[in-house]
Amino acid sequence: MSVEESTARATSRTRHPRGLPALWGTEMWERFSYYGMRAILVLYLVAPAAQGGLGLPPTTAAGVFGVYGGLVNLLAVPGGWLADRVWGAHRTVLGGGLVIAAGHCALALPLGAPGTYLGLLLIAVGTGLLKPNISTMLGGLYDVPGAPDAHGTARRDAGFSLFYLGINIGAFAAPLVTGWLGERVDWHAGFGAAAVGMFLGLIVYLRGTRQLRPAGPPPPTPATPRQLRRAAAWAGGALGGTAAVVAVVAATGPGVLAGVLYALSALTLVVPALYFVVMFRAPGLDAVDRSRLRAYIWIFLAATVFWTIAEQGGSLISLFAQRHIDRALFGWQIPTGWFQSAGPLYGMLLAGVFAALWLRLGHRQPSTAAKFALGLAGLGVATLLMAGAGLAASDGRPASPLWLLAAFLVQVLAELCLSPTGLSVTTRLAPHRFAGQIMSLWFLSVAAGSALSAHVVRLSDTLPYGVYFAVLGAAALLCAAAVALARTSLRRLMRGVS
Repeated sequence: MSVEESTARATSRTRHPRGLPALWGTEMWERFSYYGMRAILVLYLVAPAAQGGLGLPPTTAAGVFGVYGGLVNLLAVPGGWLADRVWGAHRTVLGGGLVIAAGHCALALPLGAPGTYLGLLLIAVGTGLLKPNISTMLGGLYDVPGAPDAHGTARRDAGFSLFYLGINIGAFAAPLVTGWLGERVDWHAGFGAAAVGMFLGLIVYLRGTRQLRPAGPPPPTPATPRQLRRAAAWAGGALGGTAAVVAVVAATGPGVLAGVLYALSALTLVVPALYFVVMFRAPGLDAVDRSRLRAYIWIFLAATVFWTIAEQGGSLISLFAQRHIDRALFGWQIPTGWFQSAGPLYGMLLAGVFAALWLRLGHRQPSTAAKFALGLAGLGVATLLMAGAGLAASDGRPASPLWLLAAFLVQVLAELCLSPTGLSVTTRLAPHRFAGQIMSLWFLSVAAGSALSAHVVRLSDTLPYGVYFAVLGAAALLCAAAVALARTSLRRLMRGVS
């Protein structure tokens, strides 16, 4: 073999599709906008009107944050359908980015409550369009004709690892920018920085259109006119109802807002329940498929418990950090939002370590149930660390930020045990005919957990922080013990899926 041929073969093994940088940059900037806004959202909602905020009670603000997170993941389901049956992934991602940018612009303008709720709704809709489909496009880059396919699995995994790195870079950098602008300059300046991030993502995406279009072709089985009319009717009703709700809430204030939060939370529970009913009633499923679906119910419930507690990191824990953590550093006060960068930083440092660990362990690595138990147990320990912070601050003196940094570290370790495992086992347990729909259920577990957190946080109105976090930590440890004890039964239900 000549030197030229050897060099060409080595390059073929290592190079990635030309569209990867465009998707990487788009997702990095989209995550910058998403996590940048999240870092200051609750702080803005509780800030009094004299300081430019909405002046909501803390638990109501945390509830808005939780239900917003639930909607983001709930709307990923129709977002996936639109890409598969109507627009194709490429146009759906582009449309989602434009809607997200419009939402951030609404937040960046000083429009008060109407602009805030409209902005959150638009960001939720746009993220639902973009989030599930940009990952699909990334996988599609490795499938289009002419893409390098020697050693394709290893290269595909490396591409997704690079993609994950971009997500964490955006999530890490965003709170540092929006936290400083929002808390030191103006809340709307922070939201404006998030808007700039999304516009930069759109520019990157449009510049890479030529390389990306083959990875997002038109849907192979377009929806029929009847299906489109039915979907349009549902969408029109949902949008009209939501617009009416936004108008009522903006006009009447927190009293009606609480009822709206309950209604939207109920939706995140009803939708997955209907999914399971439809799948179990579908004809043609054999005994193995039905057994695996029963196993997935328990996985779904365990994941929902995990996200119910974990999603409070951006809401109630952020409020706790603002009021009860010592943020003084050499005579300067650290913006509260900066603590939201800790999780993504830990994720960047540890994701590769966990991937290498599972590869090294091979068949000796823990089972799915054991990893879920470890994840829930880790989350319990992280929450108990927050209980320690609450007790340390109970005498009125601020607690050390080391409590918070340690809790975020343990929570990331827990999430690295549970979240990738959940995604993987979802694909392996899915009946062939429901492969896409059962993946939607994983997003719905996050939606349900986020929405439930909106109501669990209300316990902090009556319980001191130390007791509140101790109760949540104990609940997570009990769930971990239940999953560990049930691992044999769960393995039997999973029928050969470890």
